[in-house]
Amino acid sequence: MQADVTLHFERVRTKGSHDDLRLRIGPHQHRCDSYYFALDDSPAAPGNLGLRLSRLLKQWSSQVASLMDEGGTAYLPYDFSDQCTAWLRVTSTDGQTAKVQAGWSLIEGWGIYPSDYLSTAPTVTDFDPISGAQVECSLIGLAARIEANRAILEATGP
Repeated sequence: MQADVTLHFERVRTKGSHDDLRLRIGPHQHRCDSYYFALDDSPAAPGNLGLRLSRLLKQWSSQVASLMDEGGTAYLPYDFSDQCTAWLRVTSTDGQTAKVQAGWSLIEGWGIYPSDYLSTAPTVTDFDPISGAQVECSLIGLAARIEANRAILEATGP
């Protein structure tokens, strides 16, 4: 099990809404768009893009915290596209350790508010894992990594 969780969700460009985000999990990298964050008109959507990305990771933190002690499975979205979404599946059997796997679902991105996806997460039943896009870690380490990513994203501003 890794001491430092090799999971990073970051902005690679501060202008534009296509290919401006990157998820790195273990050796796997995935570029994605912030386009659907800009379209999010939910009352839960805060101001600029940095704040909207931070809101997404706050929801991730909430879900990871719910796995501590009891274990279970949580789905954390990171890529919203017209015909599908990409998710991290976090599975813990003991409430202490986790396997984090990136993959796809045919749930369309336009049907989900990134600022309030929690009602959609339990409906992910068609998760298709991406080969080699996984890490094993402690839930505490994962929570710390998400919080570090959240703080960096929030600081990126517009």
